[in-house]
Amino acid sequence: MAATNPFDISGKTAIVTGGAMGIGFGIVRRFIEGGANVLLSDVNEKAAMESLERLPRGPGSVEVMRVDVSEDGAGEAMVARCVERFGRVDVLVNNAGIYPNVPVSRMGPELLDQVYRVNVRGLIFASKAAGARMVQQGVGGSIINITSIAAFHPAMVGLAAYDTSKAGVTMFTKSLALELGPHRIRVNAIAPGNIYTEGGSQALKDVMTPEQEAAWRADFEKTKIPLGRLGEPDDIAKVAVFLASSASDYMTGSTVLVDGGTLLT
Repeated sequence: MAATNPFDISGKTAIVTGGAMGIGFGIVRRFIEGGANVLLSDVNEKAAMESLERLPRGPGSVEVMRVDVSEDGAGEAMVARCVERFGRVDVLVNNAGIYPNVPVSRMGPELLDQVYRVNVRGLIFASKAAGARMVQQGVGGSIINITSIAAFHPAMVGLAAYDTSKAGVTMFTKSLALELGPHRIRVNAIAPGNIYTEGGSQALKDVMTPEQEAAWRADFEKTKIPLGRLGEPDDIAKVAVFLASSASDYMTGSTVLVDGGTLLT
């Protein structure tokens, strides 16, 4: 048996999109704690800069970049910045995503187009740019897409655009894995369940009183999640470390469900 730690990510360089808050921030934090260098990209530059105060002081390093992944050239710009700052790209985490709540009956083309530009199109072209760099480096790599259990089961009325976009991400993961496999570049996805984040919390506050939110959460955790609690960003971050490390060397095209058992119900 090898004496090395297969979960070791020290010295790797990663790009994490949407890294200022929520799941993305949790992944950035775990990567830095694990000794990886991270390009933290986010459309909200103020939130990204403020997130630096909450990150550990090493052993990995972090660079912040304001990026709107829906814009043309965003993927190439992130890769160029990462290579300029850290010399290489070993891991890409496509986490950036939006989830406006609008029923199909009231959905306009602008909303649908924006969801797809961020959740699917931006992810595809970021993967293209990072994959090209990994091929050039010649030592493999890991692309990790954050999809959702909504790709397999609709979450609620109003999220049809989001649900469908995540189903697209899940299939793209398989397609790109097939294409990049010969270059030892692994492409996998994580499908989170209900993760309690800043954005999700604010969305609930917009439609519920604190008492209603507490009652909803208690009922949901009791009836819909076999493990009995909402997820936390760190639940996803730890799986991202696994997929970034050599512990998952023989995995590609897979989607890892991290939902506390929600889909079982």
